[in-house]
Amino acid sequence: MDLDALVGDWLTLSDLASRLGTSPNGVRRLLEERELVGLRRGSPKVLSVPADFLDGDVPLPALKGTLMVLGDIGFSDEEMIEWLFTPDDTLPGGAAHPTAAMRAGFKTEVRRRAMEQM
Repeated sequence: MDLDALVGDWLTLSDLASRLGTSPNGVRRLLEERELVGLRRGSPKVLSVPADFLDGDVPLPALKGTLMVLGDIGFSDEEMIEWLFTPDDTLPGGAAHPTAAMRAGFKTEVRRRAMEQM
């Protein structure tokens, strides 16, 4: 699946650091703590994070727990991003994909569906 087509906008570590008001090392810490997830992409390959994983100038609050669920069932970072952006017209609130559903306040439903992936 073409992640660029699914995700749309990506932010590099330096872009993220600017938006979050921190250093690139601060962004790496967020990645290590699984508050965000990213991939090396582009040419040259640069670590990037989907822009929709941010809520203004902070990581999307519902994302960390959802990433933990997906990680616990064995998803790789790439699989997590793909799952979080794969269109699903059965999501509540008319959300286009799980990330949009979390933004709309349906984190419990998104996590329930993530657990069903086991």
